[in-house]
Amino acid sequence: MSSASKKISPLPPAAIIAPVLSLDDPNFYVNRELSLLAFQRRVLDEARDPDNPLLERVKFLSIFSSNLDEFFMVRVAVLKQKEAATPHDRAVAEQLDQIAVEVKRLFSDAYATWNELSEALAREGIVVSKYLDLEPEEQTWLETYFHDVIYPVLTPLAFDPGRPFPHISNLSLNLAAVVRDQTGRERFARVKVPDTLPQLVKVMAADRPAGKPKLIWLEQVITHNVGHLFPGLEIIAAYPFRIIRDAEVELQELESDDLLESIEEAVRQRRFSDVVQLQVAQHIPDYLLKILLANLELDARDVYTMDGPVDLSRLKQISGIDRHDLKDAPFTPQTPPELRPKAEDDIFAVMKRGDVLLHHPFEAFQPVAEFVRRAADDPDVLAIKMTLYRVGRNSPIVESLLHAIENGKQVAVLMELKARFDEESNIEWARALEAAGVHVVYGLVGLKVHSKVALVVRREGETIRRYVHLGTGNYNVVTARLYTDLSFLTADEEIGEDVTDLFNYVTGYSAKTDFNKLLVAPINLRSKLEALIRREIESAGRGERAHLILKMNALEDHGMIRLLYEASRAGVQVDLLVRGICCLRPGIAGVSENIRVVSIVGRFLEHSRIYYFRNGGQEQIYAGSADFMGRNLDRRVEVLFPVEDPALIARLRDEILAQYMADNRNARHMLPDGSYTWEKPGRAAKDSQARFLKH
Repeated sequence: MSSASKKISPLPPAAIIAPVLSLDDPNFYVNRELSLLAFQRRVLDEARDPDNPLLERVKFLSIFSSNLDEFFMVRVAVLKQKEAATPHDRAVAEQLDQIAVEVKRLFSDAYATWNELSEALAREGIVVSKYLDLEPEEQTWLETYFHDVIYPVLTPLAFDPGRPFPHISNLSLNLAAVVRDQTGRERFARVKVPDTLPQLVKVMAADRPAGKPKLIWLEQVITHNVGHLFPGLEIIAAYPFRIIRDAEVELQELESDDLLESIEEAVRQRRFSDVVQLQVAQHIPDYLLKILLANLELDARDVYTMDGPVDLSRLKQISGIDRHDLKDAPFTPQTPPELRPKAEDDIFAVMKRGDVLLHHPFEAFQPVAEFVRRAADDPDVLAIKMTLYRVGRNSPIVESLLHAIENGKQVAVLMELKARFDEESNIEWARALEAAGVHVVYGLVGLKVHSKVALVVRREGETIRRYVHLGTGNYNVVTARLYTDLSFLTADEEIGEDVTDLFNYVTGYSAKTDFNKLLVAPINLRSKLEALIRREIESAGRGERAHLILKMNALEDHGMIRLLYEASRAGVQVDLLVRGICCLRPGIAGVSENIRVVSIVGRFLEHSRIYYFRNGGQEQIYAGSADFMGRNLDRRVEVLFPVEDPALIARLRDEILAQYMADNRNARHMLPDGSYTWEKPGRAAKDSQARFLKH
């Protein structure tokens, strides 16, 4: 990839109109789905970038493939539901057509990238071979491996008048086989490639160094030995295919007597939901494709032909190979001196002296886990309350909560069961917590609780003091090393009072309409954000310098976009750091020429939300869990918290936001048509994430 400016343009051109007649003109808004695909393009570019270590490039290609799976399971599934409900609405059909065109471009580039990466891997001794390229003794070894390890797991399923077309599970890789019996009759059969076995088989592993394996895709081993599954029959064809099903199961919350049971049933129903995508290998015969399309109830638009191994998300196995010379340099997250275990004061004493801000993963998440663990052990702690969204499988946070119950604390947890694709894990944790005696609330009807809040109530002499953790990310020790997030630890009395009211809202009944300091959706978050932006507009109207720096994951809400357009027209400088979806178009004359949009894509997933308001020099900064999306502002319980300590405001402004805005290594700049440019600066690179690691 050259250091010259590179334009990435997955979106169709749009009219750029000036002077503006109406800020509601649809030409001023980028399509949400195409914007999300533009983000996937940026992820793919990380796999294509030769400046990234080789195994990191493989990792990004795996992530790209997994992201596209989720895009189809959720976004395309919703559009197909709309298309089925309104078959005469050409707008939805045209959008699906646009998506299909762009996704096929993405897949084409992804497989070209894989071909390049596989050659580079081979030069490093990591060989992904084809079956027919193996030495005779290697094929013999694989035949033994097939009989000893693979064959006992396989279950061929026939399709004939006596046996219906087999159920194909979501995201499963399969072989579509055609066999011929002694009478000449041909039959179809499906063989599932087991996901319980390594998807890349190490060929004669004992004969090669661990860091330089020879690998072969599992489906190739099965294909070349598939005759053993159909003794006495002739194998006519065997081709891999894969399906993606609709995962956006509608939950009838208002009609539910038990939210937990309803969500468990919804998760079960995903197995049988409609198919939204069919992936097939190149050169699959037309008659086989017709069998699949007819029985999966798909049309040609839903078929994606793969020029290589089906399902590149499986490349994560390669990225896990122990070759540190082909990966990013390891790092150890730092812990501020006042929070280190050797410090004389405990964490409560530190929080009483002043607010603490942690920038993950550059600073350790361990103090947050320690905050909960210490609360569980401290005899003066009376109660612990937390919201949990995505905690992972092995959670020290949850273990501390269980320990707190053993120590006689009052523990209340809002376990959000509707966290998409984490429902089963959360259900298991909810049952374990409830069985231990924790007060568990499963969520609110019609709302998803997405806020990241922990409250510790502690007796100190004759008084009660509240200690609070607020964050932008989940209570998940794994993602805390992979995502950039903020943690805020405070003993501020007004924030403690607000958090108490928040838990009363989510665990009981409350008609509260305002808070001391917190901005809470769906109560006051939208109105407060609008007021903060309008204040900047008023400052600009008085001829004062006005400035917004808004860092988020997604900007989709048309009301907020329209307000930002108004701010731009009033002369407010608007700097937007938007990682993913951005439906706003910057740089339109008369509309958004004062708006700059930057997307940072790098080693870590940008996940923190930080909102800066210049406020005539009396700067205000909020951080928290909410993006500028309709779902976050209106249909979720979200929290933004103020950072008020002048030193922490300066740190967020100068050491964090300013570094992101100066980034010219990971930053992509959005153009008015919705495309992105990426200039690679060579030796003059300013890499924000690398700087955070260094400092």
